[in-house]
Amino acid sequence: MAPQQLNVLSTLDAAKIQWYHFRAIVIAGMGFFTDAYDLFSISLIAKLLGRIYYSDPTFNSPGTLPPNVSAAVTGVALCGTLVGQLFFGWLGDSFGRKNVYGFTLILMTICSLASGLSFSNQPKGVIATLCFFRFWLGFGVGGDYPLSATIMSEYANKRTRGAFIAAVFAMQGFGILFAAIVSLILSAAFNNTYKAPSYDEDRLHSTVPEADYVWRIILMFGSIPAALTYYWRMQMPETARYTALIAHNVKKAVADMSKVLHVEIEENFEKVSSSEVIRKNNWGLFSPQFAKRHGLHLLATTSTWFFLDIAFYSQNLFQKDIFSKIGWIPKAGTMNAIQEVYHISRAQTYLALCGTVPGYWFTVAFIDRIGRFWIQLMGFLMMTTFMLGLAIPYDHWTTPGYHTGFIIMYGLTFFFANFGPNATTFIVPAEVFPARLRSTCHGISAACGKAGAIVGAFGFLYASQGNPPERGYRKGIGLRNSLFVLASSNFLGMIMTLFVPEAKGKSLEEVSMENNDENVV
Repeated sequence: MAPQQLNVLSTLDAAKIQWYHFRAIVIAGMGFFTDAYDLFSISLIAKLLGRIYYSDPTFNSPGTLPPNVSAAVTGVALCGTLVGQLFFGWLGDSFGRKNVYGFTLILMTICSLASGLSFSNQPKGVIATLCFFRFWLGFGVGGDYPLSATIMSEYANKRTRGAFIAAVFAMQGFGILFAAIVSLILSAAFNNTYKAPSYDEDRLHSTVPEADYVWRIILMFGSIPAALTYYWRMQMPETARYTALIAHNVKKAVADMSKVLHVEIEENFEKVSSSEVIRKNNWGLFSPQFAKRHGLHLLATTSTWFFLDIAFYSQNLFQKDIFSKIGWIPKAGTMNAIQEVYHISRAQTYLALCGTVPGYWFTVAFIDRIGRFWIQLMGFLMMTTFMLGLAIPYDHWTTPGYHTGFIIMYGLTFFFANFGPNATTFIVPAEVFPARLRSTCHGISAACGKAGAIVGAFGFLYASQGNPPERGYRKGIGLRNSLFVLASSNFLGMIMTLFVPEAKGKSLEEVSMENNDENVV
């Protein structure tokens, strides 16, 4: 016989949309706003770092980061994020979601500032210091994934839970857009103060002294939203599901949620103590019980996130290289370093406005109508289709006069990534696992996603760049073949989506089977 649902949890599941829902979305979402800003702002300044620290007068071209340095600068934060997701995911289940929630923001604030203050007498020292602080910045970013997703899923009602979690994640789109806008404004402002040298060759090799301020300010700007959000995070009560189902303190859960919902919640505390109401089970992640109930779910959430992030992070982190290859931004030799940042930022702003941000909010609007499964399946299918549509007639799209078509199709891959698996892979792990393992399993799923992002970041760099062999660089396999690889990754994600359970309209206890009889093996 299935145990009766706690009244406090039933009240949460049936609660009407209230101010506290929107407040929780903003508080949790500002973390993702900061996460996206910190992770993706590096793509805007990577070329600038090459010009400042790796200019070589021997070659008649602007300085560029060597592939190994570029991979380190771009990917080190992703490595830190992976570790942070595993660590904070475990902490969230062991010590409570709220108890460790604020520490991630403190870490992000400090490391954002420190990244912009990376000083040394040698270029290698600057890059090494930058990579050190960006690893720990990523570590803090990683904690936001399992904690924010779990907190929002446990606060939400079952009717609009998907939209609430999606809205938290949609703040990532605004973070990407804000990074581009900040870079756009700073590069325009500093370029107006820069007087170009008289000779083109001098202009080409000039490091532009003002450029050193630009990249530092861009990185340090990420500390502002993180610092502003800290106080409000500390005012949030612990989620009722953690307090009641893991800490077994139903009275506190009732008291906390009564204040939050502004209603009197009645609970039969004598009946609550019965094992029929709260199952004090102790089977863990590596138990036969978990394998039987959720083993396939964990395989599905980890693999789909892995395949998605190979494509998603490759596209985001190296879109500057794609823009250059198809001629959407001018060649580096025709502009100074700050002007190059301006053009890259402008291109990313257009792409974020037209593809990235709308995709997130389409998910918010439709996820509780269409369902997680169908949105994820559709997104992977469309991403695969558009990637092949770019790769097969690649010579056509890169012919002068046809670049607009390439950009439109490229933007549609971002739209369907966000109105698709980039949002749903974040949502599903916060719903399908039991409360005592929810944060841990979300952290594992997210970490597998970041493993895919690392594969994409390092692999795409070496695969797509065909650098001059006289400078010691390897010849890449080319952008066209890279697009085929990304299409294959999306197709595999679509196959693994077939094993993703649908959580639409169900309570967390129903979808995670916590109300089922525990005697499963």
